Amino acid sequence: MFLHSLLICSVVVFIFVSIYYLISLVTHKNSVADIAWGMGFPLIAYTCLVINGLGSPTQLLVSLLVLLWGVRLSTHIYSRNRGKGEDFRYAEWKKQWGKQWKLKSYLQVFLLQGILMLLVAFPVIFTNTYSASTLSVFVRMGTLLWIIGFYFEALGDWQLMRFKNIPLNKGKVMKTGLWKYTRHPNYFGEACMWWGIYVITLSNLSGWWTFVGPLFITFSLLKVSGVTLLEKKYNGNREYQEYQKSTSSFIPWFPQKS
Repeated sequence: MFLHSLLICSVVVFIFVSIYYLISLVTHKNSVADIAWGMGFPLIAYTCLVINGLGSPTQLLVSLLVLLWGVRLSTHIYSRNRGKGEDFRYAEWKKQWGKQWKLKSYLQVFLLQGILMLLVAFPVIFTNTYSASTLSVFVRMGTLLWIIGFYFEALGDWQLMRFKNIPLNKGKVMKTGLWKYTRHPNYFGEACMWWGIYVITLSNLSGWWTFVGPLFITFSLLKVSGVTLLEKKYNGNREYQEYQKSTSSFIPWFPQKS
């Protein structure tokens, strides 16, 4: 049954990312892929519910949590990018790709993102395909972990946006609020939320293997598209280098004294 759900979701996601690719051609912004990322997961969750004809409390809970995360993230990214040019990452890739940028954008941004989306969503697809105990301690623990993650991601994003909206802070490094305890509270929060979804999935222990989803997103946030890529922007920035020495890169902890 999981493979059937995965197949149907793959078709839906293929159509979904292809539509966003067409939008990127019209707007001349591959960064719309970041908005699509958040909205793709609720689409996967509710597709599974529809095709399997299920709707246990656990399945509805997971679908609701994914919807809250996705809508908040996509809304935040849209607000952050509105009225601005192309994201620096996508602009650089376009230069590298030259005349083949349209094809490579489709393959390496949108289609690849769709594949990764399905991988990360393994716990969601599994939960919304099979029934599970609604009173399991895993449901309670996973929900609590998700709430902690949502707090860090949502509050961290809000604090950073407020900081950047103050003209006097231009060029400065955010080091207050949650950013005092971790250089990337939003990334930490996102990882927590996906591990929370996975813990809920363990209410049906046969889904233990779906840990590949949160494991991949955590690795990506740490080593690929998150911490590593973002901090390259600050190479040579003395203030940020001091910030790196005193503040945890991911897991929140008390800052070290210089």
